[in-house]
Order: sequence, then structure tokens, then C-alpha cells
Amino acid sequence: MADLKLARLPDRVPVKLAIAVLPELHNRLLSYAAAYAETYQSEEPLSELIPAMLAAFLDSDRDFARRAK
Repeated sequence: MADLKLARLPDRVPVKLAIAVLPELHNRLLSYAAAYAETYQSEEPLSELIPAMLAAFLDSDRDFARRAK
């Protein structure tokens, strides 16, 4: 087999999670979704925004990145 420049693609099958949040957090998430829609003129459901928000949070956590190495 030849060595390809492109490595094998990672698993891209979504994993479904179900969580319960307090009403205050739910309201804050709805407010964030409204701010997102106003900023980008594009409404997105929370189910699409939350994974991106979690990824951004984890990507910005320097201590977590240090521990992951």
C-alpha cells in the first residue's frame, strides 16, 4: 500500500447526548441563540449551537490542553 499524504479520516459519526439543564441556563442559551441570530442573520437551533459552544470552550481551556498532551 502506498503512503498517502492524507491520513485516514477520523470517526465522524455523531454521538447523541441527552442532558438536563436548569431553567436559568436554558434561558441563557436561548438568549445566546438570539444574539447569534442577530449577529449572523441566521437562526440556528440550540442542538446545533451547543456542540460548537462546547468545542470552543474546550479549545480555549489552556489547562485542559496541557493535560491532554
